[in-house]
Amino acid sequence: MQIPFGLLSDRFGRKKIIIIGLILFSAGSVVAAVSTTIYGVLLGRAIQGGGAIAAAIMALVADLTQEVHRTKAMATIGASIGVSFGVAITLGPLIAGYVGVSGIFWLTGVLAILAILVVLFIVPNPKKSIVHRDTELVPNQIFKVLKNPDLLRLDYGIFILHLCLTASFVVLPLLIRDAGLAAESHWKIYLPVLVTSMAVIVPFVIIAEKNRKMKRVFFGAITTLMLANLGLFKFFDDLYGLIGFLWLFFCGFNLLEATLPSLISKTAPGDLKGTAMGAYSSSQFMGAFVGGASGGWLYGELGAEAVFLFCAIATGTWSLVALFMKAPKHLANMLLSLENISEEGNAEFTDKLLNIVGVEEVTPHFEEKVAYLKVDSQRLQKESLQQLINEWSIN
Repeated sequence: MQIPFGLLSDRFGRKKIIIIGLILFSAGSVVAAVSTTIYGVLLGRAIQGGGAIAAAIMALVADLTQEVHRTKAMATIGASIGVSFGVAITLGPLIAGYVGVSGIFWLTGVLAILAILVVLFIVPNPKKSIVHRDTELVPNQIFKVLKNPDLLRLDYGIFILHLCLTASFVVLPLLIRDAGLAAESHWKIYLPVLVTSMAVIVPFVIIAEKNRKMKRVFFGAITTLMLANLGLFKFFDDLYGLIGFLWLFFCGFNLLEATLPSLISKTAPGDLKGTAMGAYSSSQFMGAFVGGASGGWLYGELGAEAVFLFCAIATGTWSLVALFMKAPKHLANMLLSLENISEEGNAEFTDKLLNIVGVEEVTPHFEEKVAYLKVDSQRLQKESLQQLINEWSIN
């Protein structure tokens, strides 16, 4: 429902679709909470998954932010997703120890209701809703994205990354429990593992972005993930081995989770970014599905070690795919409002933009009153850009 809800929000309004999605999520939580069989839980989870509103939320954020602030707003949302994952995986076992699994579902249902109240009474109403090519999927651009080999490599990467995550966590809680640590105490492993692994990756993110070593850091993170899976395969029945290689796993995972969206942003043309992110997100969700299904089947048929060997092989294929990717250009996306720019001489205005040092690509959409720029932030002459805008502005 991710893509359909995003498109429906263009027609019927962002908030309506977001609230419908949250109602679905809350309803699914209730179904799972009151279920007494695994099939009821599965049904509840399926209904929860139907409330897929990330695309509609991104579109609402785009409606509510000016072009110059949109990148920061999207980065904040991405950071909140990462933080929520860390909080959930840490607190989940602790809360379940007090209220059980059904209590977790009741809690998520209540949180969804609270989110509806936030959307209704705190989030502002946008003055107008339009299609934002940098944040939304545009249907007629899908084939352009799917024909781009560099974007397809990144889509394959996020597919494998979340395949490994989900497959591993089918068995990891069981292995940690069997190694002697009760489920309600698993947070004692997850919390330090997540916090320290996040701290470790910060220098590598800086090296990748500031020192422009993105491909090297990216490939190194994939290799780290593969080594972690091999280590878990070897030491799956040892508590300290599990902890050590789980930490290594999250070092690679967190670094890849941080760099993959950046690579998508750098690789996709400015006006294809939203569509590229749509394909990327769909690949992520499909990876989680395949990982959960294959991880469960392998565990049942061949044991836990087979799950980690499968993940190591999958990561190995990703390393081969990534080996032949082009080193990304370190270009940032910039949105330029054309609201006050005269439409006379559009081609000349575009040419003048390209003549500014640091502006590498310009894709204008005068009918949408916006231009999508790819710029080298370290070289961009911002004063020249502002001067040009002032010269062409309608008095």
